[in-house]
Amino acid sequence: MTAQTSAPDAPIRHYTPQEKRHRIFAIMAASSGNLVEWFDFYVYAFSALYFASSFFPKSDPTAQLLNTAGVFAAGFLMRPIGGWLFGRIADRYGRKRSMIISVTMMCGGSLAIACLPTYAAIGAWAPFLLLVARLFQGLSVGGEYGTTAAYMSEVALRGQRGFFSSFQYVTLIGGQLLAVLVVVILGQLLDEAELKAWGWRIPFVIGAVTAVVALYLRRRLTETQAVETRESKEAGSLSALFKHHTPAFLTVLGYTAGGSLIFYTFTTYMQKYLVNTVHLPIKTAGYVMTGALFLYMCMQPLFGALSDRIGRRNNMLLFGGLGALSTVPILTALQYTSSPVAAFVLIIIALAIVSFYTSVSGIVKSEMFPPEVRALGVGLAYAVANAIFGGSAEYVALGLKSLGHESVFFWYVTALMVVAFVVSFRLPRTARYLHHDH
Repeated sequence: MTAQTSAPDAPIRHYTPQEKRHRIFAIMAASSGNLVEWFDFYVYAFSALYFASSFFPKSDPTAQLLNTAGVFAAGFLMRPIGGWLFGRIADRYGRKRSMIISVTMMCGGSLAIACLPTYAAIGAWAPFLLLVARLFQGLSVGGEYGTTAAYMSEVALRGQRGFFSSFQYVTLIGGQLLAVLVVVILGQLLDEAELKAWGWRIPFVIGAVTAVVALYLRRRLTETQAVETRESKEAGSLSALFKHHTPAFLTVLGYTAGGSLIFYTFTTYMQKYLVNTVHLPIKTAGYVMTGALFLYMCMQPLFGALSDRIGRRNNMLLFGGLGALSTVPILTALQYTSSPVAAFVLIIIALAIVSFYTSVSGIVKSEMFPPEVRALGVGLAYAVANAIFGGSAEYVALGLKSLGHESVFFWYVTALMVVAFVVSFRLPRTARYLHHDH
């Protein structure tokens, strides 16, 4: 039997002002760590243009192979491993401990990258050490999602769990935007030679310092998981997860596949789509996407609050249904658009539909599992689906475009939206409270 919640949460009793402050602080502290995690993860991608030549000289084929292996391992292999490892730690030893280890690893990875000697100084050891640091970051970010989702769903105020849980994606998108902003500001303050020589290290130093602040806040968190749950034989057990909760795992896997694919399609891949297919100038495409991501971030609490009124199940059905109906028309309309304003409006419509999912994705998944395997179930299902469908979105889209079949990608996204819609019917109508009061 799984712990379920889908209908609006009617409060059982009022919180005292102190309880309310305590829970809101916990949401902020958990969210701040999530922001830092994703800032550190994205800043690597945005800074790579400046430091790539320092670590991966084209004259050294071994270094080139390490580059390829590092991207693959960090992006695909480490996320599911992180989802399993940190899910197990969170379910067996507590959410707080898992979140502290996760943000500490991300801090260490960023600090290591900031201080790494270049290929010119230590040869092939430089890309190897960069790979190791990146593996730590991939492991960390792979474990962050499930634990944060479980914690925020357990600590959020009854009747407002959708609203407060939405801040997981507010900070995820916020981390991406802050990473862009830091790199853009550095681009204004330093010339390209300075950025390539030493300026690229600054964002990683910033990431490490902010991770220390997040670590301090997370150390003050109250554990949400009961001691008897942690001491259960099934706590954090893969065998227990698949023995009793396989249907829930497959349900989460199903709508995460569609959710991850459409999220990456209209966020990270969209900038390339605007340049390669819509033929907007690179800078214009950057401005369009920065504005769109900012509005998308602001939408999350609104759609989260909506789920508290109409129910999580209805949110997910609207996401799958509207996503299936609108993906092909929106991506096709973008192909024939020359106006940045029109492109911006179309992307915002798409991101509004995606918000039905992203605003409540963490809590919907958390509500599918009981406390003893919640972080593991959420983290592993998310990481596997994200690695297979989300991480490959850009490669599939560009590959089909190179073959002259770009529109096939639109139908691929639509097909997974249909899967998300059908799977969402498995979500329950009845409400049941997840957390114990502390």
